[in-house]
Amino acid sequence: MNDLDAFAALLTPEGQTLLDTLRDFDPADELSAATRLRRDHDAPLVSAALTQARLRQRAAAKFGADAGRMYFTPNGVEQSTRASVAAHRAARLAALGVRTLADLCSGIGGDAIALARAGISVLAVDRDPLACAAARANAEALGLAELIEVRCADVMEVDTTGYDAVFVDPARRSRTRGGRIFDPEAYSPPLSWAVEAARTAPYAALKIAPGVPHDALPDDAETEWISDHGEVKEAVLWFARGSGEMPLPVHGGRRATLLPAGDSLLGAGLPDPEPGPVGAWLYEPDGAVIRAHLVADVARQVGGRLIDPTIAYITADQPAETAYATAYAITDVLPFNVKKLKALLREREVGIAVIKKRGSPVEPEELRKKLKLGGGPHSCTIFLTRVAGAPAMLLGHPAAEA
Repeated sequence: MNDLDAFAALLTPEGQTLLDTLRDFDPADELSAATRLRRDHDAPLVSAALTQARLRQRAAAKFGADAGRMYFTPNGVEQSTRASVAAHRAARLAALGVRTLADLCSGIGGDAIALARAGISVLAVDRDPLACAAARANAEALGLAELIEVRCADVMEVDTTGYDAVFVDPARRSRTRGGRIFDPEAYSPPLSWAVEAARTAPYAALKIAPGVPHDALPDDAETEWISDHGEVKEAVLWFARGSGEMPLPVHGGRRATLLPAGDSLLGAGLPDPEPGPVGAWLYEPDGAVIRAHLVADVARQVGGRLIDPTIAYITADQPAETAYATAYAITDVLPFNVKKLKALLREREVGIAVIKKRGSPVEPEELRKKLKLGGGPHSCTIFLTRVAGAPAMLLGHPAAEA
């Protein structure tokens, strides 16, 4: 039984019964489960069902409760967009007036699902027959089949004329080795092709790696870096040739969007602020802000300065509200010295320490072992960093605690 046949078997009544049986199974008991189920079902079907059950459990982190009804491939779980990020992008496209869209390199249909739920009719195209089978099954399982057409084809041969928008998510992992691809022209399809495809549509969104060098970004696109719960998930190139119901993507713009709240900061092209002495407050910008090079914009919001020209920590003398950085009240600024830090924490009965680093060669876990914290009742946040070029330790507490 090949992969497609095994997948098709999962959609039969017998396969559905098996998947229901495995809905809450413990992977640690897989061997015993396999032995038990093979008494009544063919071994290939049992194997396919167990694989799908494992994939659904892995996918729950991205797709939440939907994962229990969806179908996945190993690559699909790995490369699919997190549902919250896909929903944000779909909402932005819908607000631009997009009603029809060609989703190129659609995989198992994660983005197509979000787009359809935003009221957009989607043509989902992928060259992998198994991914296409999963995408069709997912559209059916989630009641979106009327809005999602799945086509198994080479995206470079698909005519997208007539669609309001194009979304392209090039494969950035090697099909043979499984590792990440860092050369954009080695993407599948190449980034240059994807950019040209995006430029032909009234609107387009092109998913790229968040670590993309800024000098590689096209001038006629807005680049948006998106984080979810503080973790940078992706970057998107936005192209627009039409007019919509919300402000169009800004050519050459740099934007940081923070989920789940949805706060979005469009950069003003500010120069880096001058560094200065550490004040009473420290601001740790969100990773999307840092990747978008918008630290200066946040520094202006809080009336702050950098602690070092090369470090993305902002300091200020007074507290200020910002959605784009986490604030800490600073109690101590010390030259880096493990012995003095250990003595100070013991004196203050600190039993719990959160250790952060930026611009320091010292690993937090390495320092934690040396500190040998006891069971004291107090907590502390320790920043290993540089201040005016010199190794330093900053001690403090989150603003909420302070």
